[in-house]
Amino acid sequence: MKTALTIAGSDSSGGAGIQADIKTMTANGVYAMSAITALTAQNTTGVYGILESTPEFLANQLDCIFTDIFPDAVKTGMVSSTALIQVIADKLKQYGAKNIVVDPVMVATSGSRLISEEAVEALKEQLLPLATLLTPNIPEAQVLSGMTITTAEDMERAARSISETYGCAVLCKGGHQIHDADDLLWRNGQGTWFRGRRIDNPNTHGTGCTLSSAIASNLAKGYDLTQAVERAKAYISGALAAMLDLGAGSGPMDHLFALRGEFVDD
Repeated sequence: MKTALTIAGSDSSGGAGIQADIKTMTANGVYAMSAITALTAQNTTGVYGILESTPEFLANQLDCIFTDIFPDAVKTGMVSSTALIQVIADKLKQYGAKNIVVDPVMVATSGSRLISEEAVEALKEQLLPLATLLTPNIPEAQVLSGMTITTAEDMERAARSISETYGCAVLCKGGHQIHDADDLLWRNGQGTWFRGRRIDNPNTHGTGCTLSSAIASNLAKGYDLTQAVERAKAYISGALAAMLDLGAGSGPMDHLFALRGEFVDD
């Protein structure tokens, strides 16, 4: 079985972060491992508290994983401090990690800010240059490119700029009323649009975590980047189309919508 590691924050409500990543990786047929950067007290209505891991303990988690079950792919999500970003970058370099998907999480679906300004700079300097793929949404792409994005052409310019700056592929995610279900993959100086199916579902908690984890899972299984994105898009469409409806705010998706078996189908 192929393996994947998620380095991210825990979501107590189970819809985003580590919990979404593990569900997604499992649903996509790889063995999931985790290194937790922070505990969060959150639910579908917002983030109400963050308790960070210490840099030493995060390093300990990563050492334990890389020296025993080496991951075929790595996904990083919420990392809210400079010290933790430095630890992750150091360990990924130390162990020669491969297939690194960086979801530059800065703002939760609910609008809660998850990262300090200082940490954004550390993310740019330390972690982004190590990535195989970055998966920013529109607000994150604006921060990383320093550009305002209001059109598809803006998305292309921003994705190209980010790709050239950090030397990696970029999946600029649509949404925020700009090509709502369409994503742009920029790699090797060329852009490819992935047209998504617009699904009218207000419950989108954890979509970014889920997409990046699905891409990492597919890279772990040996798919090339274009195929990995295509399959991940199809998976997230299925999870949204299942129309799970939990919580008072922006609820989670059904990550295991395709799971079948004697312990599920009662």
